[in-house]
Amino acid sequence: MERNLIALKKLMARGKMNKIEVSLKGKGHINDHKEVTKHQSNIKEILLNSNATPIRCRGGIGYACCFCTEQFPIPADLKKHTHEEHSDEEKAKFMKDKDMHGFIVKLDVTGMRCKLCDQEIKELEKMIDHLGNVHGKKVYTDLKNHILPFHFPSEILECIICCNVFNTFKALQEHMNLHYRNFICNSCNAGFVNKNILLRHGDAHKTGTFPCDVCEKTFDTARKRQLHSRAKHPGEILPHKCGYCDERFPEVRKKYEHLSKEHGIKNPSIKCKACGKVFDKKQSWRMHTTRVHLMERNHKCTECVMKFYTRRELDNHMVKHTGTRNFKCDVCSKQYGRYKTLREHFKRAHS
Repeated sequence: MERNLIALKKLMARGKMNKIEVSLKGKGHINDHKEVTKHQSNIKEILLNSNATPIRCRGGIGYACCFCTEQFPIPADLKKHTHEEHSDEEKAKFMKDKDMHGFIVKLDVTGMRCKLCDQEIKELEKMIDHLGNVHGKKVYTDLKNHILPFHFPSEILECIICCNVFNTFKALQEHMNLHYRNFICNSCNAGFVNKNILLRHGDAHKTGTFPCDVCEKTFDTARKRQLHSRAKHPGEILPHKCGYCDERFPEVRKKYEHLSKEHGIKNPSIKCKACGKVFDKKQSWRMHTTRVHLMERNHKCTECVMKFYTRRELDNHMVKHTGTRNFKCDVCSKQYGRYKTLREHFKRAHS
């Protein structure tokens, strides 16, 4: 930072920048440094004084450790590995080199307990308050939260805040932006956990010439190109990456075939005893069993007699009663009550 200020002062001497701009630049750097230091202190105290576990990402074969290259299909195994294999010294240095713009921590808070008094504390904010107020640890509560809590009480991926269910950890992580709106997009009012995610999102609003990678069509925004690719070229999109190499695949099934053939990783296969359907994930099998065979419907509509398996299905159904239209077409501004209907409209009208 000192080198940057010296360079700015040299520019000032040449009449290219005024004094006010220099002071604002310096102040911004100082404030960012102070804030990231507070976040680093909070995550350090949480990791040293509780059994909460950080997650680097959901990789090719499982949840990745933040301190080494190990991956585990089950979050509980990652938690066990982290506490048995990695020292407090490693945990104390966690996130030390991160700047404020990219600061985000994914934290498994399943069965979270304070190591100092063995008290069970289910909520992350309450754990931070507990460590500060009861044990006198150096924590800060005057911050926008950049630590995302996740819990894994079963194989079903469920948001710890609103209980919505998701098929992938990536989808659940993206959903958390709805609850941690630290940075707001001026164009569409979408919220994001940190500034880097907001900046990446901002690319969707930039106008220009965006050619399709598959066909000859061009679009004036990256978002329109993305919607076109999903609707017209789903087989060309490769969202599933191998955790051992850089190869990507259009379907999870293809990725598992690659893992088995190239890396010797056993392809998971679970057969439903009721109907014989085969699943590659235990989570998918459990959801299928409770939804189809046990007919579990815990989410009841308050306006009619309908019941649903997930909160998301109930929310989709409620559009019939409320008439709300929250999904807007970027091309013609038509609005729809469901994202699925918006995609069908885009495919039909604009592709």
